[in-house]
Amino acid sequence: MIMYKRFFILIVFFSSICLSQFTFGQGINKQELPKKVRILFLLDGSGSMLAKWENLTRMDIAKRLLVDIVDSLKVNPDLELGLRVYGHMYDKRYNNCTDSKLEVPFVKGNHENIKYKIRNLKPQGVTPIAYSLEQAANDFPKEKNVRNIIIIITDGLESCKGDPCAVSLALQKKNIFLKPFIIGIGGEQGFAEAFQCMGKYYDADNVDKFRKALKTAIRQTLYKTTVTVSLLNIKDQPKETNVNMTFVNNVTGEAKYDFVHLLDKNGNPDTLEVDPVLSYDLVINTIPKVVKKNIQLEGGMHNDISVKTPQGSLSFSPVLFDVTPQILVRQNGRTEILNIQKLNLSENYLVGKYDLEVLTLPRLIIENVAIHQSKNTVIDIPSPGKLIILDNFTGFGSLYKIKEDGSQEWIYNFENNNSRMTLTLMPGDYKMVFRAEKAFTSKFTDVQNFTIKSGSNNHIKLFSK
Repeated sequence: MIMYKRFFILIVFFSSICLSQFTFGQGINKQELPKKVRILFLLDGSGSMLAKWENLTRMDIAKRLLVDIVDSLKVNPDLELGLRVYGHMYDKRYNNCTDSKLEVPFVKGNHENIKYKIRNLKPQGVTPIAYSLEQAANDFPKEKNVRNIIIIITDGLESCKGDPCAVSLALQKKNIFLKPFIIGIGGEQGFAEAFQCMGKYYDADNVDKFRKALKTAIRQTLYKTTVTVSLLNIKDQPKETNVNMTFVNNVTGEAKYDFVHLLDKNGNPDTLEVDPVLSYDLVINTIPKVVKKNIQLEGGMHNDISVKTPQGSLSFSPVLFDVTPQILVRQNGRTEILNIQKLNLSENYLVGKYDLEVLTLPRLIIENVAIHQSKNTVIDIPSPGKLIILDNFTGFGSLYKIKEDGSQEWIYNFENNNSRMTLTLMPGDYKMVFRAEKAFTSKFTDVQNFTIKSGSNNHIKLFSK
């Protein structure tokens, strides 16, 4: 019977370990990119696409290259394509600013249908880009865990008084689609200024650049992209680590990825996979934080990012308090509170100088504290003493710290319902001013000077009439 019990206990113990490990693994959010991708080609079918471009029309070249791209994407089982065209249904003399149509909706295996529609397009109308973007929001099926991409191909600016930039930003903030790709063909003036606010702009002033821009947009969208973040010390060596860092979508302000930085056993930073379609502000959450703005990743390849974050640590010598005080930490000469540090904990800070405010009574101000690379700066705080007021009177009064020059500084008001108390005070000279509530004249104000020493108690009796 004893052997059976031991066997049963062993089974239960082993099972509980396995279950806890499994549960922990299941709870990890790996922040992986969705496998499923939808690409909507938004193609300019306006009359200007009939202009000559290297012995062909712009539309002829766009058709040929776009058909080739669509054909090459047949092999991707996790990809769905759609085609919306604008400016192709009405002649430009009608100035139809709703001339936009989803010619081929998203569905698997629609490549031949898209190619057929592209080949049979006849440019003729105006350029309602903003309206087309608004309509494109409804083209994507409402499904979570999918990357929605728009590739805009145009040879002209908005001609219908819309605001494509505002529309694009609003839809990105709603997570309808990611940052669009805009390929401006023909090399027209003012394209970069007009389209960069919408998304990632490519200037295709010749056919070869157009071909490369299309391929780059596809690579950014579909190919695996990795990144390492090197956190540099004061000597520009990638030695800093164990810091939270956030990849923020710099268009929407949304925190897209959160990682805790890691160096492997060989001292190399961890390799991460992130979405290269977006542009990022990288926030390194040191104290104070460091921000590297407008990071553009190269899709389909490995990217290295370096950020200078030299750190040292700050701690305090052991001191016995009844209630452990906190320390307000500010950058030297600034008013903003960077951190509230506990007295008994060590904390990392960027190399530099800091001002400390220790929330003792009275508050202890320590300025120009230097933090050095990979070193621990230890601050000595004197042990407090105690003021013990023996009498139990109701009344009014205050406590003052006497400075070295003889001036006094208010630090505390007594509770008017009970004067009997014990106060923990830092070493120094003090003055207590108190009048009992029952006293019938101010001349019966009790004024007493006293000294507090580290680790000692000072007892005071109040005078009252």
